[in-house]
Amino acid sequence: MATGSLYIIAGPIGNLEDITLRALNVLKTLDYLLSEDTRETDKILSKFNLKVSQISYRDQIHTKIYPKVVEMLENGKNVGLMTDSGTPLISDPGYKLVNELRNSGFNIVSIPGPSSVIAALSISGLPTDKFSFLGFLPKKENQRKKLLINYGAMDATLTIFESPYRIIKLISEIKETLGNRRICIIKDLTKVFEKVITGKINDIDKEINNLPQKGEYIILIAKEGV
Repeated sequence: MATGSLYIIAGPIGNLEDITLRALNVLKTLDYLLSEDTRETDKILSKFNLKVSQISYRDQIHTKIYPKVVEMLENGKNVGLMTDSGTPLISDPGYKLVNELRNSGFNIVSIPGPSSVIAALSISGLPTDKFSFLGFLPKKENQRKKLLINYGAMDATLTIFESPYRIIKLISEIKETLGNRRICIIKDLTKVFEKVITGKINDIDKEINNLPQKGEYIILIAKEGV
């Protein structure tokens, strides 16, 4: 019996209509779908009238779920992985799963689609020829500042995810460590109330101080001299 495949399926960032036709077609053929949050995935399945058996998957329960996934694949079942938004593994669960299955020789297929990192870069107005994605920064202030100093010296745009409760503090730390850099703040990318603010930190000070403590934020930092 041929083994099944694991499909890494990119889902919408915020607007459900951003899912690709290929992703929808693959979802129709799956035997099982690993979901970071089955409630979030249900929204997609419901909108497009799809039915597939879901299994909750997060890195914290990887050890428990992994043997079941291996058994499914060995029995010829096709399995998908979707996270709450965008492309799995990019600051989302899945690395342990893909790493171990790849090392064991299983077939893993990319179903590409939305990525908040690339989408944010494309509308930021900052240089896109070189960039570095830092994900969520450490919670400890001294670790954040050290990381900003180290990566801020790069000849590249930096892309960071941040909580709405820490976004203003993070921008203050960026100014403290890197100076009056040009930045782009994106709130609720692809959603109804998407907002984009771009400029030197000193020039957008009023907008920064009025940022609401809700929603999802991406912040991009231009290299020095831009």
